[in-house]
Amino acid sequence: MARESIRWIFLRGLTREAVHWGGFKEAFQAAMPGAEVLMLDLPGNGQWHARQSPLSVAAMVAQCRAELAQRGITGPYHLLAMSLGAMVATEWACTAPAEVQGCVLINTSFGNFSPFYRRLRPRNWGALVRGVLLASSPREAEATVLRLTSNRADERIAVVDAWVAARQARPVSGANAVRQLAAAARYRAPRTCPLERMLLLSSTQDGLVSSQCSQSIASAWGCPLVLHPWAGHDLPLDDPAWVAGQVADWAAARRSAA
Repeated sequence: MARESIRWIFLRGLTREAVHWGGFKEAFQAAMPGAEVLMLDLPGNGQWHARQSPLSVAAMVAQCRAELAQRGITGPYHLLAMSLGAMVATEWACTAPAEVQGCVLINTSFGNFSPFYRRLRPRNWGALVRGVLLASSPREAEATVLRLTSNRADERIAVVDAWVAARQARPVSGANAVRQLAAAARYRAPRTCPLERMLLLSSTQDGLVSSQCSQSIASAWGCPLVLHPWAGHDLPLDDPAWVAGQVADWAAARRSAA
């Protein structure tokens, strides 16, 4: 396989940070030899947990770009992102298309493509409030998140220790969680694909966000969508090798076409 030398930037979702990628980075680099991976935390999360989260996805993009500029990191990039991070990646492609060579969007949704009850399935609302927002301990909260986002929670239970440590060391405030949720709810994506090189990945058995959301995007944009048959919302956690393999196949096909 030809070596992939492009820099990849990974973006996570609502209230999550770099640590939540777990072992996916290693699986990705095994499938994409030579790739350079940078994992950015959205403002209000991870290393930036003390910052106020912006109320718009566009402002999140501006802060991500400013962080890279401050670090002297220049494009072009590929963006791999899930959920809220995928909204940021989409807006990034709209704002600075010359910086973005390609996007891989995982289990995302847009308010102007899908109704609210598909973007966050109502059957989870109670669990999110009781088990996460009103949790009695960080462990209860993270165990609830795992149960809601993974379809192999029993096999992935070891990740909870790292998640709890991250929550204790870099807690995301309730106010920032609400601000991120508001930004996601308000975001409106372009009706036409903002970038020629776009891949959508989605889990048909995602219990948190309906895969119909990704199907609606792919239909409107005319871009490829690959569906996973059993994984949950956190697709890179449930089946990292599959995600990495799909991206590698997509990148190889693009090189062949070029």
